[in-house]
Amino acid sequence: MKDLKRGIYILPSLFTCGNMACGIISVTFSIKGAFAAAAWMIILAIVFDMLDGRIARMTKTTSAFGVQLDSLSDLVSFGIAPSIMMYQLVLNTMGKLGVAIAVLFVICSALRLAKFNVQAQEGVVHSSFMGLPTPASAGLVISFVLSYELLFDTGQGLSFKTIPMLMKTMPVFFKAMPVVMFVLSLLMVSNVPYTSFKKFKLSKPKVFRFFVLVIFVLFLVITFPQNIIFILFSLYVLSGIILYIGKYWKIMRRFYRNREGSNE
Repeated sequence: MKDLKRGIYILPSLFTCGNMACGIISVTFSIKGAFAAAAWMIILAIVFDMLDGRIARMTKTTSAFGVQLDSLSDLVSFGIAPSIMMYQLVLNTMGKLGVAIAVLFVICSALRLAKFNVQAQEGVVHSSFMGLPTPASAGLVISFVLSYELLFDTGQGLSFKTIPMLMKTMPVFFKAMPVVMFVLSLLMVSNVPYTSFKKFKLSKPKVFRFFVLVIFVLFLVITFPQNIIFILFSLYVLSGIILYIGKYWKIMRRFYRNREGSNE
């Protein structure tokens, strides 16, 4: 029984180590200039990251060791790997400013993960993430790379369908990537709330509609994989900003209404 328990504890850690391994391999691909391959390795790292926590919770083998190992893996795969990728692809032409943006992204990723760990240890529970999760910030970066690389597809190997309107914006987005990296860094250390799908529950009447939506999204991902992944990550990043602005807009409106009422 003790050996079985030890094996169950090892299982989620193996997935976590798989996450880290994908991040390191992604770095080696970025150094070689194989950016599409580097991006796909981070996509695989995101899959490992989603699985390790769920396996630990399902087998009731969550531990402080697993939490720390997970954060170290996330820093490699979702902080260092995307930063090196974007430095090699975009930021290396900007001199010291490009280095600063790449370093800032890694530092903010580390701060975001450290903040999450401290809150978890203190028993602080939020219904949503406070600040942009590191996998989401990395996801936006790598999904852009996957779509941008299609502009230079020579027809060799796999050929993917694209959304023409979106592909026309890729060169513009490429030029804006330094600003995007800077904004993503700030969002990770901000208090902007983002939806957490870990505790996402559906009422029975909504299960069928959600199932239909998932099938529809999967169909789009299969048809336009790179483009749809980019759109999904972009919408997630924007969702927190929009909700945050909407929240404070309501607060300001309520404040001015109360102020006008008191002056009457």
